[in-house]
Amino acid sequence: MFNLGETPAPAADLIKDTTEASFMADVIDASRDVPVIVDFWATWCGPCKTLGPQLEAAVKAAGGKVRMVKVDVDKNQMIAGQLRIQSIPTVYAFWQGQPVDGFQGAVPQSEIKQFVDRVAALGGDGGLAEALEAAEQMLAEGAVTDAVETFAAILGEEPENAAAYSGLIRCHLALDQLEQAETLLGAAPPAIAKAKEIDAVRAQIELAKQAANAGPEQDLRTAVEKNPEDRQARFDLALALHAAGKVDEAVDTLLDLFRLDREWNDAAAKTQLMTIFEALKPTDPVVLKGRRRLSSMIFA
Repeated sequence: MFNLGETPAPAADLIKDTTEASFMADVIDASRDVPVIVDFWATWCGPCKTLGPQLEAAVKAAGGKVRMVKVDVDKNQMIAGQLRIQSIPTVYAFWQGQPVDGFQGAVPQSEIKQFVDRVAALGGDGGLAEALEAAEQMLAEGAVTDAVETFAAILGEEPENAAAYSGLIRCHLALDQLEQAETLLGAAPPAIAKAKEIDAVRAQIELAKQAANAGPEQDLRTAVEKNPEDRQARFDLALALHAAGKVDEAVDTLLDLFRLDREWNDAAAKTQLMTIFEALKPTDPVVLKGRRRLSSMIFA
């Protein structure tokens, strides 16, 4: 199984107060692994009382990609002097032992989020892209249990990762756990509910439900041969072909039905084609060829 990099710090460890004795370890050394934001404040500073909590909330929302260290300038005057802090609040960001970004004074919450996101990006994605690639490979090779664990680990670090969430749903489909897949789809976080990856698994679930009720392929072939005008038989044959894994032939059958009667059953042929295309990768040859042929018929 693929292991992600460093385990994300618990929320309590993401934000800490430092002293002159621990500043080197808390900021300089720590920033070699994860970007560290340093908030210089004082108890008498009014704007600090607003900025501090907003900054803490944004750091927590970053999910371990950045940490925050608070410096009370009254108690740590040597640090403030060395870094030439002349007014507060002042915020610095450290990465690889060096200050790389910062600002002074109170700023809007939207700018705070942008600042934290910008700093968090300095540390990369924490190996998530590599983990996603590994999980997809596991799923493709049939190591579904390992894929589930890896997708779940990614979601543990980034709960709104649409690619990992869809991957977890596809694992359930691979295990013929359709009900669990539907439940997980329904519980998708609102922020990713309309992501292209979620749309794809939604289509895959619909096709899986159709496959469970698909008729006998050979009987449907015979019905179409006997009566080429039988729209329903052609449509049902396409469902049976797709259920049998003959996706290219299923698309051809639906295109033939669309050519025969594009308005039949509220344009069912086109709707089914769109479902199949949505379930596949946009660059899949079946999608490229099918969309091209469908477009030529629509605009002919």
